[in-house]
Amino acid sequence: MKHFSAVFITLMCIITYIPGLISSQAYAEEITLTFSEAVAIGLRDNKDILFKIQDLEKAKLKIAEAEGELFPSLAYAGSWFYTAGLYNKDLSQTNSQITIKQYLYKGGSVINNIKYNGYKLEVEQALLDKTKLDAIFQFSKAYYTLLLSNYYIELNREILENSREHLEYIKARYKNGQASETDIIQAQASLSSVEQAYESSRTQKEAAQALLNNLLSLDKDILIIPSTEFQFTPKEVAFDQGFLKAMQDRPEIKQYESQIKADKRNIEVNRAGNRPSIYASWDYYGRSHAVTTTVNTRDWNDYNVLGVTFSWPIFDGWQTKAKVEQAIVDLKKTQIGKTKTIQDIALDVKNTYLFLKNSVDQIKASQADILFYKENLITAEEKFTQGLISSLDKQDAKLKYAVSLFNQRQALYDYVIAKFNFDKATGGFYVY
Repeated sequence: MKHFSAVFITLMCIITYIPGLISSQAYAEEITLTFSEAVAIGLRDNKDILFKIQDLEKAKLKIAEAEGELFPSLAYAGSWFYTAGLYNKDLSQTNSQITIKQYLYKGGSVINNIKYNGYKLEVEQALLDKTKLDAIFQFSKAYYTLLLSNYYIELNREILENSREHLEYIKARYKNGQASETDIIQAQASLSSVEQAYESSRTQKEAAQALLNNLLSLDKDILIIPSTEFQFTPKEVAFDQGFLKAMQDRPEIKQYESQIKADKRNIEVNRAGNRPSIYASWDYYGRSHAVTTTVNTRDWNDYNVLGVTFSWPIFDGWQTKAKVEQAIVDLKKTQIGKTKTIQDIALDVKNTYLFLKNSVDQIKASQADILFYKENLITAEEKFTQGLISSLDKQDAKLKYAVSLFNQRQALYDYVIAKFNFDKATGGFYVY
């Protein structure tokens, strides 16, 4: 995942000054963020990512737990007894025992358990990478949706102003007997629809703002101002190359490959239940006791025992056999899951590839519209200068050009989201 790694390193560098950025503007209601800064904050504070990081830390500790079987164990046991009413004098007795135990062979369960947990660590790392990929895509969608919603509000504001001017123009014509009441009612209805659309666009912006704040784990009262504009970098993208990259970089592939290795080791761990075990031990005993029953004196009896114990479970009611078969079933399920995941990835890459191609075509179409309405606006301005059209006609031409600009931004938004979606499907993100 070299592309994802490059992005991740870049973002981690940004994180070093992000805390200062937030702290210096924490008192303010607004903060301006580039897309890279927003992603850096999200990777640092997003709760889903932090949750997976804890799973990764736990997996590391499981390895340390498994490696503990390689070291000898040391145990101490002590007891004190007081006997009253049995002898002529009440007696007390103290016992102490120290045991050192070292397994020399445990049926192969120790080494296989260590390797099993090592592969599970790789699984958790792949799951963390997948969570980061998904999160970055969600960050991008929320960030650029907020950016587009700002432009949408501006466009609706221009449409609202234009609709009001049209209403005033029709009212003026009505006073001169050049328009009917029906014309006024239609203009008022149109203005009402535009006002509703304007309020709806403001609501959409609030929803996009709330979503982005939630994803970045920022306070709900902070208003983010996106400063990164939409970008379009024409580049030939091939489906075959994208699929090969996905097979190499998708975290799900690494996850299943590591899980298959872990399942194989788990089979060996369970097979160790029917294998012999050998351990060496050294025990030290020390106790005080009564020498006679008539005189309460004390004496210590110390001795130690060194030995090697060989143990082989002959029959356990086929419990080990059942555990091994369960582990084999888990392995088969993982292999089936990997096959299905490869098919799902192929479909995902194909769909995102087609959406990306379609978004490029939309951008080209929007560029043609912009050229047309730009020429139309230039012509309208020339006619207005010559007194051939009214200022309202010129405003209409300007509004049509503004709509074409927004349509291009909409097409760029679709392209950016499609590009991020395709990069996610292929296992990583490029630096834009």
